Amino acid sequence: MTPNAASASSGPSRRSFLASTAVATAAVAGGMPLLSACGGSDSGSRDGTTSGKDAKKILPTYVASNVVKPDIPSKNGSAMGFTSKLDIATLKTSVPKKLGKGGKVTVMAPFWGSPPKQNNPYYTAMNDLIGVDVQWRNQDGNTYDQKVGAVLASSDIPDVVVVPSWNMMGKIPSAIMSKFADLGPYLSGDKVKEYPNLAAIPSDAWRRSIFGGKLMGLPMPAGYVPNIVPLYRRDIFDKEGYEIPRSADEFMALCKEITNPRAKRWACGDMKWTAFSNFGVLGGGEKPLWWNLVDGKLINRIETPEYLEAIEWTRKLFAAGVVHPNFKLGKSQIGDPAPKFAAGEFLIWNNDMSNWYVQQASLMAQNPDVKVWGMDIWGHDGGDPTLYATMPANIFAFVNKKAAESVIRDVLAVANVTAAPYGTKEWMMTNYGVEGTHYTLKDGAPVKNDKGNNEVNNAYVFVASPAATIAHPDLPEYTKAQVEWQQRMGAFTKKSSFWGMQITEPSRYTNLANDFEQLEDDIIRGHKKISDMQQAISDWKSKGGDKLRDWYKKLLDENGSAAS
Repeated sequence: MTPNAASASSGPSRRSFLASTAVATAAVAGGMPLLSACGGSDSGSRDGTTSGKDAKKILPTYVASNVVKPDIPSKNGSAMGFTSKLDIATLKTSVPKKLGKGGKVTVMAPFWGSPPKQNNPYYTAMNDLIGVDVQWRNQDGNTYDQKVGAVLASSDIPDVVVVPSWNMMGKIPSAIMSKFADLGPYLSGDKVKEYPNLAAIPSDAWRRSIFGGKLMGLPMPAGYVPNIVPLYRRDIFDKEGYEIPRSADEFMALCKEITNPRAKRWACGDMKWTAFSNFGVLGGGEKPLWWNLVDGKLINRIETPEYLEAIEWTRKLFAAGVVHPNFKLGKSQIGDPAPKFAAGEFLIWNNDMSNWYVQQASLMAQNPDVKVWGMDIWGHDGGDPTLYATMPANIFAFVNKKAAESVIRDVLAVANVTAAPYGTKEWMMTNYGVEGTHYTLKDGAPVKNDKGNNEVNNAYVFVASPAATIAHPDLPEYTKAQVEWQQRMGAFTKKSSFWGMQITEPSRYTNLANDFEQLEDDIIRGHKKISDMQQAISDWKSKGGDKLRDWYKKLLDENGSAAS
């Protein structure tokens, strides 16, 4: 699990992570609504997806925000970038009056790192701005799937539960549709105009928020370009003369050159997610993105040679001893790798795009010479990479079905503030906190202090976020670097067949692929063999994988492919 940190970059997600930064404008191809096509609304089934005319009836009206013109326009699916100074004195107001009525709202959300105390100055200031007493139930992001499952199976469900798409496995999708409220009566069509910042969220992100034919999620818009970046300590690379690798072989050679256990230095962390990109593996955490139509046949990523090759290459990194020892532990035992990265114990780290800024801001507070940078994704053979677009939204906030209308209205008041665009007072508070407490102005630009880096982190942006934007007023160089990285990688990014669709698989298939991530991790750590994966793939096919293929093919026949 990548630490999904909320920074001034909206739209973080884990693999599609946090994540989490470009506005994808292409709509999913229309057609017959899949609720009737597969299982059918008449039969009471909520499997499939909702698209075409049915989706249009549910979607909020899109009303673009034009508060600030970007310094770096979107290109190749990149985020918009803002590099000019943010004049605090001239910030616009996007929420002229408090919409919150002073009620209390409990929110359960994932948190990567050490969560701050409940009544800290950031939470207090945000709640005062919104007019709602938000009480956080932050949970460890690394084991969040277990917590979500337990909470949804209980009778004690908070008013709001944040669920990343990569945690929507097993019984969780059906629980979402049975335990959470339909927000359509408050947001569909022109009703959303009561909440202008929510109206400015791209329609593709809202389309992804339709579950079982109802608008149920408040989305965190994600980027089109894959968001996992191989971050590296450029300051140390420059000092030691290390060159950026351009192939799998070059990467291995570099890692061996860097690693010196006696000096307490290793090359990298677990590079599996980057390997998937290097080898052109389909999708990410989203099971619909694991499927793609190739030469008339629908294939799953686990059936491709690239999938096994990526796992085997990652295994070789571990076997060569170039991976920091902490990463040999299970994901629930790894802890926070950031201090090891800061200390230079390892120099290359898979991470979400949003954490690029977070790491730089945190580390330079300790050492002004630190420079965290992002490597371009390279093809494993030294050629151009083949990348697949992430879903337009991957993290959603759901409201308890038992919540009173007053609570729902208060939740929407929270979301309308947290979805405020760059250049507004609401955006500034959400992303930087309180001046003098969480940040100071340096040459007119806000710079977070340690308290700001700790408290103004994760939290509120998970309720809802604006259209994907990258803006770090204190580090404009990093805004430019992030957007340009996306633009370069966007040139090699394409959609797979089910891009943009929110798909609910039939319950009989939902557990089919649940064990694959653990098996991947066991193989790369040397606990299992590639032959174990090959057997698991064979079992997957015979136990329902081939039938699931037929089911997805029918969705494709009815809705058309999003691939372009």
